[in-house]
Amino acid sequence: MRDSQPSRTAQRVAMRRAAHQLIDEPRVFDDPLAVAIADRESGPPSDPQEPFSRALRAFLAVRSRYAEDQLACAVERGVRQYVVLGAGLDTFAYRNPFQSLGLHAFEVDHPATQEWKRARLRDAGIAIPNGMTFVAVDFERQSLDAQLERAGFRRAAPAFFSWLGVTPYLTRPAFDSTVEFIASLPAGSGVAFDYAVERSHLKPHQQLALDAMAARVARAGEPFRLFFDPAALANDLARIGFGAIEDLNADAINARYFSGRSDGLSVSGGGHLLSAWVSQQIS
Repeated sequence: MRDSQPSRTAQRVAMRRAAHQLIDEPRVFDDPLAVAIADRESGPPSDPQEPFSRALRAFLAVRSRYAEDQLACAVERGVRQYVVLGAGLDTFAYRNPFQSLGLHAFEVDHPATQEWKRARLRDAGIAIPNGMTFVAVDFERQSLDAQLERAGFRRAAPAFFSWLGVTPYLTRPAFDSTVEFIASLPAGSGVAFDYAVERSHLKPHQQLALDAMAARVARAGEPFRLFFDPAALANDLARIGFGAIEDLNADAINARYFSGRSDGLSVSGGGHLLSAWVSQQIS
């Protein structure tokens, strides 16, 4: 993304999350602030009933649902720090159901995107609660751990991280440094993220969907750069101290979140959802 401008993909993601609230019933992800915070001046997404648009909207909605489901598990285990990496227009911090339990949210994003979000919050009349902190970080140039600690993050306490819509745009070193930082936190910490699978591992229709999406984000100036082999990724995460790794492909996502729907809404691309928990700290 351009240093002085907010992420264009973050704008489109917010529009599709808002569209899910208005179009799909039942909602797989209920976000009462999504419509208010979306930047409607950026224009509506493509035909909401076009198959590609439906499948993409479904994936963007379900990845937020999945991350917040995993966060709820973390809170049950005593985690009281939640870090939203690449927050975009995510609204969790402003509807935090665990605030009374002491869950503090840290929103991490590029400085330009974060300033744009602050403006969107002001325009939507959404108040910034005491239980959240903005943390400006350029993932490719700054240290995540250093910026978080300056913002009041406690390294001695466990934390849960959501990392949605970010990893495909990173270099591998930037990805590795982030998961290694999370793995260095106390046992019980965890992370949920989505990722793009290497093209050779996809079915033909998934390759077409990936190619179409890659072309769109490249035109927006934010090309995909990072793809994974699922088995190799699981091995890499286990090697640095993660356990209880769950990796959901399209079939598993549909079975858990979209079964029995009368409207046929489902995911069909090659995007995966993954969660992992720190079982031992790296040295």
